[in-house]
Amino acid sequence: MRIASLHPIKVAVVLLCAMAAGAPALAQDAKPATPAAPAAAAVAPAAPAAKGFTAPNQSSTTPIDSIAVIVNDEVITRRELNQRVQTIVRRMQQQRVQLPEQADLERQIMERMIVERAQLQLAKEMGVRVDDQMLDRAITRIAEQQKLTVSDLRNQMEKEGTTFPAFREEIREEIIMQRLREHEVDNKIQISEAEVDAFVETTKAAAAEQFELNISQIMVRIPENASPDVIAQRQKRAEEVQRQLRTGGDFAKVAATFSDSSDALQGGVVGWRQSDRLPPLFADALNKLKPGQITPIMKSVGGFHILKLVDKRSMAEAQAAETVQQTHARHILIKVTPTVSAADAKRKLLELKERLDNKAAKFEDLARLVSNDGSASKGGDLGWLYPGDTVPEFEQAMNALKPGQVSEPVESSFGYHLIEVLERKSDDVSKEKQRAEARNALRERKLVEAIDDWQRQVRDRAYVEFRDDSK
Repeated sequence: MRIASLHPIKVAVVLLCAMAAGAPALAQDAKPATPAAPAAAAVAPAAPAAKGFTAPNQSSTTPIDSIAVIVNDEVITRRELNQRVQTIVRRMQQQRVQLPEQADLERQIMERMIVERAQLQLAKEMGVRVDDQMLDRAITRIAEQQKLTVSDLRNQMEKEGTTFPAFREEIREEIIMQRLREHEVDNKIQISEAEVDAFVETTKAAAAEQFELNISQIMVRIPENASPDVIAQRQKRAEEVQRQLRTGGDFAKVAATFSDSSDALQGGVVGWRQSDRLPPLFADALNKLKPGQITPIMKSVGGFHILKLVDKRSMAEAQAAETVQQTHARHILIKVTPTVSAADAKRKLLELKERLDNKAAKFEDLARLVSNDGSASKGGDLGWLYPGDTVPEFEQAMNALKPGQVSEPVESSFGYHLIEVLERKSDDVSKEKQRAEARNALRERKLVEAIDDWQRQVRDRAYVEFRDDSK
């Protein structure tokens, strides 16, 4: 992924647009790397003024371009490097990130561009591609996630200095590289049962030392820019609250009478909160209490607070008490590939749904016949699913179905699905769920390291030749 240049909006690409590459394995006869000479200093033609950054002195009417580096049989030009530097400097300044020295930044950006170019070349060799229709859908989903229309997204990108065609191509390349990484790295990660066992035990030990607190609150708000007299009046009100509570007043009734918090009419009930996620002012005071006790008056910027510790439990107890809804579902998946368009996949599933609606076929038979998922041999049966076990688009559509109901074609990052809900139940978080979560956490850890190793291998196998304009 483009660590240095990825715009915040584009972070959604990894989740929204990940697709299995389904391409042949990489050939092992790549060209050896040539020792890299230092890249010549290059500067962005219109980079914003910043310490250590200067604009190049070149004619406004005669564009100057040259080769910065050769990567296998392609080149990265000075113009491309300058444009990337300019974009990253602008984004770092918008995010108020301190800029490194220009030469250091250019060297880092150049290295990222080399790795990206080598990955894109490998993807091309393997037949990984993203057509315009697929790209349009990805950009639409990015806009929807940002609660924007595509037109709004276009305007926002251009306002930030990125042309929309350039943005589209960046997204296309991000998707291609993501699909390539899935094929070359993600699908090869292995987690042993021994690793899961060790992770579960470590997690249990950590949870036993963390606590959840069930709390209620009364807040006497201090108006913004309040005078000392007003603050003194609000403090007297808080002291009256404290007096009533100490003389046996019911906390919920006092909260409904005096509290300015939005939960006042619910008796000030806040509910269960992890202690390490509370403001330190509150957590420190609550940790000294036993259930049923109240804190002294505490003053924050927003007002005066009195909290009641209703109950306390370890995180291990909280996890044991947690109940969730499970869904038993099955699906038929048709992936979008270079030979199967999105329209083809959707049309095929509509035909299958019509057969199911007319009782002309059984779901499990169709799944075994046409589904592109590993569950096909089981008639598409995914077993009992917990929240978070599937991608968001799939889960949202599944949750909207009643038992026995079949969805319309649902698009996700894997392709198009027909989903049928078989049954639902509420259950405690089981050992199987804990192990599944452990396996996912371990996978994420391994994936970061595996991607870094794979990218280094791709870089090392590439033929790289730097060009120095100063010579």
